[in-house]
Amino acid sequence: MSTPTGPPPRFNLTRYCLDAARERPEETALLVVHGREGLAGLEAGTDAGVERWSFGELDDAVRAVAAGLLEAGLTPGDRVMIRLGDTSDYAIVHFGAMAAGLVSLPSSAQLTRSEAAFLLEDSGAAAIVDDGDLEAPGILRFTPTDVARRRASDRRIPYADTAADDPAFLVYTSGTTSRPKGVLHAHRSAWGRRPMYDGWYGIGSDDVVLHAGAFNWTYTLGVGLTDPWACGARAVVVTGERDRSLWGRLIRATDATMFAAVPGVYRQMLAADPEGLAALRGTRFRHGLVAGEALPQATRSAWESATGTPLFEALGMSEISTFVSSSPSVPVRPGSPGRAQPGRRIAVLGPDDRELPRGDIGRLAVSADDPGLMLGYWNRPDETPIRQGWFVTSDLVSLDEDGYVTYHGRADDVITAGGYRVSPDEVEAALSHVDGVLEVAVTAMQVKTDVSVIAAFVVPTPEADEADLRGALEVAAADLAAYKRPREVVFVPHLPRTRNGKLRRRELSAGPPGGTTPPRTE
Repeated sequence: MSTPTGPPPRFNLTRYCLDAARERPEETALLVVHGREGLAGLEAGTDAGVERWSFGELDDAVRAVAAGLLEAGLTPGDRVMIRLGDTSDYAIVHFGAMAAGLVSLPSSAQLTRSEAAFLLEDSGAAAIVDDGDLEAPGILRFTPTDVARRRASDRRIPYADTAADDPAFLVYTSGTTSRPKGVLHAHRSAWGRRPMYDGWYGIGSDDVVLHAGAFNWTYTLGVGLTDPWACGARAVVVTGERDRSLWGRLIRATDATMFAAVPGVYRQMLAADPEGLAALRGTRFRHGLVAGEALPQATRSAWESATGTPLFEALGMSEISTFVSSSPSVPVRPGSPGRAQPGRRIAVLGPDDRELPRGDIGRLAVSADDPGLMLGYWNRPDETPIRQGWFVTSDLVSLDEDGYVTYHGRADDVITAGGYRVSPDEVEAALSHVDGVLEVAVTAMQVKTDVSVIAAFVVPTPEADEADLRGALEVAAADLAAYKRPREVVFVPHLPRTRNGKLRRRELSAGPPGGTTPPRTE
């Protein structure tokens, strides 16, 4: 299997995504549905509570914002941190920065001020686009009002003449260290996503892709916007409250042909609106797309039974997006996320970085020549795991004779929660300084058949009062984004360790004997 063909030498990510503006400027590219109001408007046949953007309007808006960023004094290569809420401005600024040759730094609105300040400092950002609540001395600041003023101006610029390997965007992901690390992607990364079009989506220009995520999530920016637009398809994003009972109606009201979400959303939809899902039969809806964490077979079976449509799973990571998947052309095989997308080259490597035979468990690796692979970790050039022509991941997998991947967990201990990757070290660092904590270990703990949550296992000091300590831990966790905070706190007499003193996190997952935990609240 050959490596994907590379992009043209001169390549701008935003121009590539909005190329349809040249031939079909009036075609709707983006539909933004503002919660229940927008859904009611669509069902009534109006655009009340709905934003409708054509390809031409998007092209105009991103070039206007690009002009404004450069006129403010930024120069190509400068990092622009985005810290906005769930709004279409987020997407306009993200793609506008890259249109100007700047480097977009999308960040989650869930980050606390201290977490956001770390990203700002570590990235060396020259500007921030936010609501003004973060201290950012010495750098340029843009507010939503500034963005609106730039869009209303008459100044537009051509797309920057960037090289395919020029930096385009920087995302921070939790790894095995106590601080997130930046993943720097080139403009060519959009081209490198082309194997996903047939290898996961099965997408064409007449498709409508509804994404369950917010604008400020990189999963949405990529799967929800970048790929549909690059294929000339329509993207749909919902803002405001994401009521799990409304997704079926939203799919029908927007005439969506695909729906993208993490496994938990599908599970919630099945529980909240089985009748609405059954009503998808006979519509244009073809299938669901799922990524972010492993899909339980029970959820897949229930979805197929309720809707009569398949769920196509994908395995990927921030460093390269998805590269293993099932699709309309790759039959689903229970227990597997799929196989390498057409044009991708993957391998399973042993401890000596040699390829293992089919059936053996080792580290999943993807060709280092893949155009979708990141440029590297920001300011950490020595940490990029490229060896003997392979980008070596921490995912433990095996391949069967047909090339299907079976996932066996991670070689490291990073937790996947709600589609986010969370470093246990980062959470432990936030909790370990609390008075009354002797030791703390954080891992995922299974609380239902197919539900795991982040749990903190705490060894208290002899004099600690558990009730007071629990409250202090909640206060300390407030410095973390909501998705990083432990949902369970379990007091244990000791932590399981090897003879060499290494923590054995896996033994904690089921809740070790002797631990105490309060009743859960949903």
